[in-house]
Amino acid sequence: MLKKLKNSLVFICLISLLTGCVNQNQEVTSDQEITVAATSIAVTEILDQLNIPAKQVVGIPQSDSYTVPKKYQKATKIGNAMTPDMEKISTLKPDLILSPNSLESDLSSKYEKIKISSSFLNLKNLSGMYKSIEELGKLFNKEKQAKKLVDEYVDYMVSFREKYQNNVSPRVLILMGLPGGSYVVATESSYVGDLVRLAGGTNIYGDGEGKDFVNVSVEDMLKQNPDIILRTSHAMPKQVMEYFQQEFSNNQTWQQFDAVKNNKVYDLNNEYFGMSANFNYQKGLETLEGILYENN
Repeated sequence: MLKKLKNSLVFICLISLLTGCVNQNQEVTSDQEITVAATSIAVTEILDQLNIPAKQVVGIPQSDSYTVPKKYQKATKIGNAMTPDMEKISTLKPDLILSPNSLESDLSSKYEKIKISSSFLNLKNLSGMYKSIEELGKLFNKEKQAKKLVDEYVDYMVSFREKYQNNVSPRVLILMGLPGGSYVVATESSYVGDLVRLAGGTNIYGDGEGKDFVNVSVEDMLKQNPDIILRTSHAMPKQVMEYFQQEFSNNQTWQQFDAVKNNKVYDLNNEYFGMSANFNYQKGLETLEGILYENN
């Protein structure tokens, strides 16, 4: 039973499965309703799916690209996911801050300074997201709802994998476009890379030795010569896709790729293929199904 979020290392780091917990001074007793500041849209969606009441979500992120679930929209806006407003969070005095673990190195020390307990959810892959859902279910006394969500995920993945378990795995290059005119290569360690792996594709850069994204020259990508090229965006998808069109037209090296010659370059919807795991994963996998196995 949750009695304190204090020197128990925030409930033993939420039973050791929510990563990046910060030992702070605030106490939360078991008969209180835990209040939360959620710093990313993906986190608010998880809380919504667990049916966490609006009164417990006191802080929400600002985003030009994604929308906070309707029932939380009256909560105080605390800035974007990468640079939440510490002064606003401190004023709200939530019992717990929840953020994606991709931002742990940037944010953990800041949360420590304002003396508010925090946990960083693993949203780099679906298994991590659902593990986080299980632990949040325990924390918020929503275990039944968490089990329902996990069971739905497991059932869907068993059914999905059965369809293509004997198919040849296409070799895939994934480009993550960034606002301002640049891109990085997404590995299996990223969320979009995890989706491609689950769909049966083989990432030409593997897991990137644990790195979500790597910088690679076009010439090196050409040596790998992927069967398929996927392009998505971190934010501002219209601008990013315009950049990709210019890059592929102006840089003649791209014209040497078999994937380009064979019209195997696909632009993905960043609502399904963004930076964090989310509940659009079924639409994402079904999109990949059509791309990876279009001739089957």
